[in-house]
Amino acid sequence: MPGSFKKAVISGYYGFDNFGDEAILNVLVSNLKKNEIEVCVISKNPQKTSKKLDIKSVYTFSILSILKSIKSSDVLISGGGSLLQDVTSLKSLFYYLFIIFIALFFRKKVIIFAQGIGPVNNLLGRFVTKIILRHCSYVTVRDEKSLFRTRGWGIKSKLVNDPVWSIEVPVPVKMNRVGVQLRSWKNLSSKYLFALARQIAKDFSDKEIFIYSFQDALDLKLCSEFEGNLKIANPAIKTTIVKADSIENIIQSVSNLEYMIAMRYHACLLALKYGIKTMALSYDEKVEKLSGRFNIPCSNLSDAEKLPEYFNELKTLDVDNILKETTNLKFDFSEIVSIIKN
Repeated sequence: MPGSFKKAVISGYYGFDNFGDEAILNVLVSNLKKNEIEVCVISKNPQKTSKKLDIKSVYTFSILSILKSIKSSDVLISGGGSLLQDVTSLKSLFYYLFIIFIALFFRKKVIIFAQGIGPVNNLLGRFVTKIILRHCSYVTVRDEKSLFRTRGWGIKSKLVNDPVWSIEVPVPVKMNRVGVQLRSWKNLSSKYLFALARQIAKDFSDKEIFIYSFQDALDLKLCSEFEGNLKIANPAIKTTIVKADSIENIIQSVSNLEYMIAMRYHACLLALKYGIKTMALSYDEKVEKLSGRFNIPCSNLSDAEKLPEYFNELKTLDVDNILKETTNLKFDFSEIVSIIKN
């Protein structure tokens, strides 16, 4: 009976048209619905989220709607992604902590879902984060640094695979293509971008370059500028810009790549899932963690002089090794479903 369904509210960076977060949400909602759990998502675009996933959704900044949704639910799921950190902003950290506090106030179960926790540099932010996490029912993190950090704070946490490893992907058909995925970032200089464009034009002049925007509002302008840099480096080079219009389109396009050079965590993860030779451009510690785990080249955005070395390493990566590491990576939802239902 519908009335007997358990109800979950999901809090995260949803409705902002960010590929990685929307992919996580798709996997999470699909698994909850499969287990007959009613879902309400807190979203910046509740109409779009509700229509796409066929679930209830409330507006990110409608506190009254959020209060009502959490009060009538059984559990709050916070995540995935990197919500509890203050590198993006201290304001966003306190927003996500406040949502968790509401659930705890109403004595609801709280599940921290596959998050990258930290860094939290602000002392007050760190103090509040520790207190809040200690009261959560189940804390799962997606990387070893987050595990070490939370356990250092005295929080019982469990290391899990990122949910996007569980996303269903089409059978790859490799084409003569190189993917470049960029995002706006304060430390990404014009000098570095020109150097990257020159290196791509030099090493991959015979290939078509697909430039990916994973969040158009932030990245599309930069992608267009980089396309211009490539044309300056080699006017004959073939380029295509791929917009973040749908998760399915991006996944399909990435499946055709031979190489991926990417900034965003989930761009690297998706490429690795396909066994694509991948190079990371690190703007955040989560990208460094992922590159270290799979032993792929990783530039820190200030080492343009090392690009020839990184590209040599990229071209000699063992695809079979990558696939051996990634093929069986999945997210196990059984424990989360059990906590919600019992």
